[in-house]
Amino acid sequence: MSDRAKAISVLAASTAAFAVCFAVWMIYGVLVTYLVDRQIYEFTRAQQGWLIGVPVLSGSVLRLPAGMLTDRFGGRYTMTAIMLAAALALYGVSVADGFWQLFFGGLGLGVAGASFAAGVAYTSAWFPPNRQGTVLGIFGTGNAGAALTALLAPRLLQEFTHRGAEPNGWRMLPRAYALALVAVAVVFWLATFSRKAVAAGPTLRQRLAPLASVRVWRFGLYYFLLFGGFVALSQWLIPYYVNVYAMSLVSAGALTSVFSLPAGLFRALGGWLSDRIGARAVMYAVLASCLVILSLLFPPRLELDAPGQGLTALRAGVVEKVSEHEIVVGQDRYVLQDEHEGAAEVRFGIHRDATEGFLLLPTASFRRIPAVAPGDTVVRGQLLVRGVTRVYFQANRWIFTGLVMLLGVAMGFGGGAVLKHVSTYFPGQVGTVGGVVGMLGALGGLVCPIAFGYMLDATGIWTTCWMLLAVIAFVCLVWMHMVIRRMMVTSVPSLMRQVEQPVQSS
Repeated sequence: MSDRAKAISVLAASTAAFAVCFAVWMIYGVLVTYLVDRQIYEFTRAQQGWLIGVPVLSGSVLRLPAGMLTDRFGGRYTMTAIMLAAALALYGVSVADGFWQLFFGGLGLGVAGASFAAGVAYTSAWFPPNRQGTVLGIFGTGNAGAALTALLAPRLLQEFTHRGAEPNGWRMLPRAYALALVAVAVVFWLATFSRKAVAAGPTLRQRLAPLASVRVWRFGLYYFLLFGGFVALSQWLIPYYVNVYAMSLVSAGALTSVFSLPAGLFRALGGWLSDRIGARAVMYAVLASCLVILSLLFPPRLELDAPGQGLTALRAGVVEKVSEHEIVVGQDRYVLQDEHEGAAEVRFGIHRDATEGFLLLPTASFRRIPAVAPGDTVVRGQLLVRGVTRVYFQANRWIFTGLVMLLGVAMGFGGGAVLKHVSTYFPGQVGTVGGVVGMLGALGGLVCPIAFGYMLDATGIWTTCWMLLAVIAFVCLVWMHMVIRRMMVTSVPSLMRQVEQPVQSS
């Protein structure tokens, strides 16, 4: 078999293996939501966030050693070992009971997340530098494994539990995933090829030398947002849909896949585009797009009552009559709502039926509530009717899902661009640097769900998750712009002076 054919086989097998590992890595998003929703366990939001994030903890910590082991021994051995170890941990999850056993089971299955660092180093070794952006982007489409879990796992839970009749049937889900991992590990081993280890390879100190570069940590912050945010949302969106939009677990998983599937698939396009126009231009567009989309997701679904314009007594007297339509005080008649106000409400589409329909913008309705009762004696200027303005924002789930899908597309493009940065600046140390960047990115998948849970407990507002991600996006964009500006000033100061020179009037 030619080297080209071997390279293509390695790329295909590695991408498939990564997709299955990623599906395993995301299993707690569905499983923990199911256990809480069915009241099998009563976990707080913070505990739920910890369980969702704990597989990411071990996966992120293990990415650096996985990348180094791949540089030393090759990806064929490392990837196979990762899949078999994760399968063993999944069986442990299937017999777990209670928070702590699920916690440590999650730590074990999290090893599947280390497959990213091993796969990046292994795959990039088979292709020339000018194609690594595209190739690593293709490999990164394995992130679509998150969509596989979001779509498949809720349906499997329905089957294994006989649609809730046997709740303990959830234990079959991790066992089914473990069996799938073992099968994929066998296929991966048969479809890939080993490369001889270099006899006198770099020392441990030399392998870790890139960690002293601030550039590595900057790339890691980008990946913290673009990959870590993707990992976090791939799991957090399921309870988000269940709680905010009162959807079933299956429907929530289907809509979550609308986010996670594009985020995975567009990584290949992001890598290809980075090869063509440069990773820097792609990153500018991605970070700016993320900031705009996240800002649009800030407003929560809400219904708010605010004081409105009321009616006061024109003169003193005794209240003779109080009804839904009018109040009579002596000879004076006060109408609670006149024809003009009623027409205004209809014109602005304020009246809602039980189905609500499609509401794009916030709506406002106005009503008046009597503040007196028959027989009361009132004085001139006393409040007879309280005005109440009700502001309602539907946060329509289809608009929400569309925005989330666009966010996933942007994150997919950005993930491919970050990997292109790594292969360009550190061509001989893709495993180690990719492991560090991947570790920092995966930490985002750990930190974000936990932070989301604590913020939700503190505020009771689900949209605080978008606010946190927007802050991170803003920091990334500002930091990148400052670094690029400094590089331009250092490399081409004459050009920068010309650009910044104010136009002289003639």
